[in-house]
Amino acid sequence: MAKACEICGKTGSSGHNVSHSERKTKRRWQPNLQRVRVIWNGAPRRMRVCTQCLKSGRVQRAL
Repeated sequence: MAKACEICGKTGSSGHNVSHSERKTKRRWQPNLQRVRVIWNGAPRRMRVCTQCLKSGRVQRAL
């Protein structure tokens, strides 16, 4: 299963961990995904949605 938002398509980004001695090792930042029930095309469905999509109201939660 991909670590991506099913609404906006947001995925992780990459960069470096930098130690005090400036040594660099690879790392990743993952989006904050929540598995929630949302109303999609008039029916409730479970989706992996990032918190920014939930907060901005791009999806409507099914209660």
